[in-house]
Amino acid sequence: MRGDARDGVFLKGRVVASVGDITRQDVDAIVNAANGSLLGGGGVDGAIHAAGGPAILAACRELRRTAFPGGLPSGEAVMTTGGLLPAKYVIHTVGPVYGTHQGREAPLLASCYQRSIALAHEHRLGTIAFPAISTGAFGYPHEEAARVASKAISLALRDAPGIQEVRLVFYSPRDLAVFLEHQVLGAG
Repeated sequence: MRGDARDGVFLKGRVVASVGDITRQDVDAIVNAANGSLLGGGGVDGAIHAAGGPAILAACRELRRTAFPGGLPSGEAVMTTGGLLPAKYVIHTVGPVYGTHQGREAPLLASCYQRSIALAHEHRLGTIAFPAISTGAFGYPHEEAARVASKAISLALRDAPGIQEVRLVFYSPRDLAVFLEHQVLGAG
């Protein structure tokens, strides 16, 4: 893929930003902007659980029972089946609620992207799609989130040579435009 930052293509085609539906991405894994309960919710989380069917919820319940009885902490990532989604897997990550982490929001948001990419790489996945984590109900300002996310993705890809493509899937053209204006990935 060729292009430049204006086209939403970065890092020699390894990162592609576009508008779309995260639940329809034909990639190895999609990332769920989950809440700590892992049991579904609104926004992206609810859409992924609804489109993916009961297998995702069952896998999340098992994670809560065995590994995260108190819920998944912000900045962490875990993987489940993709259920009925085109993606084989869902990587669930809990972004920070803006203004509630004593100034640690940026490192926690960066960790969501970095840990998700590391988990995909660890499982030998080649393609992964992200929504704009924490920018909805969790209130993270889009401009700041673009800078944090793009820097985190760039750093994470250095240690994940097997990841061929990271898709950043935005809900609206406006969200994409804000990302393109404030990202720090550089041209592709």
